[in-house]
Amino acid sequence: MYKRRDFIKTTIAGSSVLLLSRNVFGSLKQSIKGTNDRINVTVVGKPCLWLEAEEFQYLGGWVIDQQSFTQMGSAYIMAHGMGVPVADATTVCEIPEKGLWHVWVRTRNWTAVWKRGAPAGRFQVIINGKTMPETLGTNGAAWAWQKAGTIKIKKGGATVALHDLTGFNGRCDAIFMTTDAGLIPTNEPKELDAFRRTMMEQMGTKRVDDPVVYDLAIAGGGMAGTCMALAAIKTGSKVVLIQDRPMLGGCNSSEIRVSLGGGTQIPPYPNIGKVVNLISPVMGSGGTYSADFYEDERKANAFRLCPSDRYRLCLNERVFAVETDPNDPKRITAIIAKNARTGIETRYLAKNFADCTGDAFIARLMGAETMYGREERSRFKETLAPEKADQLVMGMSVIWRSKKLKEPTAFPDIDWGLEFTEDKVYYIRGGDWEWETGQYRNMAEEAEYIRDYGMMAIYANWSFLKNHSKRKDEWANDVLEWVSPVGGKRESYRVVGDVIITQNDIEKNVIYPDATATSTWNLDNHFPDPENVAKFDEPFRACAYHRCYEKPFPVPYRSLYARDVKNLFLGGRIISVSRAAFSATRVMRTLGSLGEVVGMAASVCAKENAEPRDVYTIHFDKLKNLMEQGVRFQTYHPGGTGTYEGYHFKEMGHLPVDDAERAKRNISPEQEAEFQRRVKSLGVIHKSMEKDIQ
Repeated sequence: MYKRRDFIKTTIAGSSVLLLSRNVFGSLKQSIKGTNDRINVTVVGKPCLWLEAEEFQYLGGWVIDQQSFTQMGSAYIMAHGMGVPVADATTVCEIPEKGLWHVWVRTRNWTAVWKRGAPAGRFQVIINGKTMPETLGTNGAAWAWQKAGTIKIKKGGATVALHDLTGFNGRCDAIFMTTDAGLIPTNEPKELDAFRRTMMEQMGTKRVDDPVVYDLAIAGGGMAGTCMALAAIKTGSKVVLIQDRPMLGGCNSSEIRVSLGGGTQIPPYPNIGKVVNLISPVMGSGGTYSADFYEDERKANAFRLCPSDRYRLCLNERVFAVETDPNDPKRITAIIAKNARTGIETRYLAKNFADCTGDAFIARLMGAETMYGREERSRFKETLAPEKADQLVMGMSVIWRSKKLKEPTAFPDIDWGLEFTEDKVYYIRGGDWEWETGQYRNMAEEAEYIRDYGMMAIYANWSFLKNHSKRKDEWANDVLEWVSPVGGKRESYRVVGDVIITQNDIEKNVIYPDATATSTWNLDNHFPDPENVAKFDEPFRACAYHRCYEKPFPVPYRSLYARDVKNLFLGGRIISVSRAAFSATRVMRTLGSLGEVVGMAASVCAKENAEPRDVYTIHFDKLKNLMEQGVRFQTYHPGGTGTYEGYHFKEMGHLPVDDAERAKRNISPEQEAEFQRRVKSLGVIHKSMEKDIQ
């Protein structure tokens, strides 16, 4: 059994912190000192308050973004109104003493990076109904503290609001309030992390421990992680699933709206894929649809078919740290996650873990070998690989759609971001997979910029269509209906397992001895569209190259766990494949099916006290048996066959006709008498009575 005192080494995205503050209302000196491995926090007497924006009691029209948590140490919120100002985000805080308070807001001008026009996302802070003088979101391209102003506030409860002015994604990380005129919050990343943690502790938010030691802890609730969790639960494991969004499904959720691709229930294991089919939306194909098509609740409801004591589903929680065994640094003992809405950090212990984060976050924290971009052709002898390795990846899709109204509609004539002309404009009313950005950037480290670039291009193109294009009359009644605030990643880091699948494996249909679920999607490589590249310095539209192969390819189990971490399974787009092979395995039905395999393997590990690699070397026959059976979900009200005969009185339950069998139910004499009275009054001929009337 693991003991909590053994969990000593903690990795928090590469740094450790020491928090010393213990005052209920304290503040940090301006001269915060830091070294490479420790931040020393000094407490002084002036009162101050820290408000995390994502923890506001009412978010209004502001949405939470956690994609850049690793870079920022926090989530943030943004006013995603597609050009229409959104409802205020509001919260109530307790002011410790009457005085003149200095209000600082951590924000940025997200369109400043393109060095054109007015700041897009402008907003204000309102306290107790009084608007602070400074317009925020105008302070430059980088996240930094901007002073909203000063205000006299009485002791007691105060209402704080973020008031959007534009509807164009103004953003707020946190608000810092102090009576010390000379105190400016730090913005250096490590110092800010210590500052934030200390202030949150002072406001009463502390780390807690989940008391359960799970068989499997999964970080990431996309299709792969969700299917993995359900399969593990139904085959006997105790599971915690941690998802950083308010719903499950990842790219197939209503936030992103990518339809499912790939096949399920295909030989050699035709029963793998049942979980995928269980939670798959009924509708969906190429194209973008309304939110209800993606059936977010269907994915969550599947867990209600599972024993409640066998799982914990944690939404809005982001894994940001791992703990390792002090006697074995290649073994994970716990992961730590932060809830965006409450700020609570929770430590989850488990025997085995699964990285379904999409960016291989846990694997990279653990130092596992990863691959990014395209490998050189000679490495795997793949014809689809370039001669020289590069960092080109398939991009993030920022999907959007519009609708036509009966009356003309206006859209702001924006002067920021990309400048469109008649030669550059796209006469379109929506963007699907092809609205793709970030192909030359780091998907894990630059997620905010990549999403912003795709979103900015939508707004700038739409503004030109509505206000300046020669065909603007055709778009007069059109309005933006939906733009994804998150962005759907297609590719990021991949983790090296004991086997790396290659293009040659797929095209030659190499059948490994540990074959599992089957990949059916073609070799589907996305590239920046040359037409778009010719128009713009950085692309935001893609094209695709499709190359089919002769037979479906069964994916080997050894590509589903990390080679360098003893108890880490892999799920989703980070599995162990070359970049060329990734173009086939990356779609969600395939990855969901592989998630089922990992869930079953985790249950083998739980029963045999084993690690992921042991399933291949020692216990593969047990996994094979589970794959042949598939995951079984009981049909709701299947009816019944057999020999049972009985009555169902709602308050008494199901009771058999047979006296001996009914006696086993230990019903009271009073209930037995009532049962007999009701049965007699119904006058039904029982099976045992039929011979007497024939």
